[in-house]
Amino acid sequence: MNRDIAVLGAGMHPWGKWGRNFVEYGLAAARAALADAGLSWPDVQYVAGADTIRNGYPGFIAGATFAQALGWSGARVSSSYAACASGAQAIAAARAQILAGLCEVALVVGADAAPKGFFKPVGGDRPDDPDWLRFRLLGATNPIYFALYARRRMALHGATLDDFAAVKVKNSRHGLGNPNARYRKEVSVEDVRESAVVADPLRLLDICATSDGGAALVISSMDFARRHGFADPVRIPALSTVTPTFPKTVLDLPDFATDSAMTVPPPSRPFRSALADAAYEEAGIGPSDLSLAEVYDLSTALELDWYEDIGLCAPGAAESLLRSGATTLGGRIPVNPSGGLASFGEAIPAQAIAQVCELTWQLRGQAEGRQVDGAQAGIAVNQGLFGHGSAIITVR
Repeated sequence: MNRDIAVLGAGMHPWGKWGRNFVEYGLAAARAALADAGLSWPDVQYVAGADTIRNGYPGFIAGATFAQALGWSGARVSSSYAACASGAQAIAAARAQILAGLCEVALVVGADAAPKGFFKPVGGDRPDDPDWLRFRLLGATNPIYFALYARRRMALHGATLDDFAAVKVKNSRHGLGNPNARYRKEVSVEDVRESAVVADPLRLLDICATSDGGAALVISSMDFARRHGFADPVRIPALSTVTPTFPKTVLDLPDFATDSAMTVPPPSRPFRSALADAAYEEAGIGPSDLSLAEVYDLSTALELDWYEDIGLCAPGAAESLLRSGATTLGGRIPVNPSGGLASFGEAIPAQAIAQVCELTWQLRGQAEGRQVDGAQAGIAVNQGLFGHGSAIITVR
């Protein structure tokens, strides 16, 4: 079965701290994506919103919120919440509608107005909620988890503070050429090492910020695309949202214990690797076919983990791959040519959508100032809470 869908339009509202309602960011991104596709709002048959739970009731019903802001049109609608994977779930919902023949063209929108500083638990007392407990019982903010992953990488693979810093240096250099990035300033290894310790061993510049921003895509069936003059559009041939396999032996947000592997061997593929492997299998390609990757660099150390999780190198070889220059622009497999979260910060519902925007522009040859030469295939990967995550492959 051919599961390709076409990406007709991509649009973003620049990341930053703008102090306005998240709907404004999503609306700007949606209009930009529609203009990019050469379509108007009444052409859209389905709206998939990625939810933000911090921004009041409109955030819980993001699909309808954006549809109302654009003007009620009778389009079908859905809203998806999966923390950092919300945007990918929204793409998956729209893709499923298209592949099922229930619609031909869909708009996917995510936007956020994030708080200053660390993310905090949703209000209310919920003593049976692990996400509430990890804040209130352990004091474990997100950077605490990032630091644990970094310590694990140092213990298992010999990563150093300079290796972590080199990821930030690379991504900040990439972000210089991205007009949608919040931070467009080159930094040095010394800048990273001399920034404040947040959660040892990670420094302030090792960890992404929280941001406002929005992203949107117009996607369609291949038949719709061809009828509307898109002879060779960017395509999404695969989208994976698999859950972990028992036993889960690596700690993930927001858990504070792992499954026991005392009597059961660990799975052959950890969770993040399984996300990518499922997408490769569906698309019929492998890591060697990729031109670039957009990975979820909540921290510099996590980017190194993703190199191995998506098969760019063997376990323990990420530091060598980074040092070789392979993952920088001009290298064999540029990673985060957009600048990544290091240059953008987190606007949670928009992030996975923004990754696909970047892949789309790269595969079209439109990523001015950061273009990967001859880009033909890319992967975007991210991880949300409670076993949510995604891998999305785009090809040209």
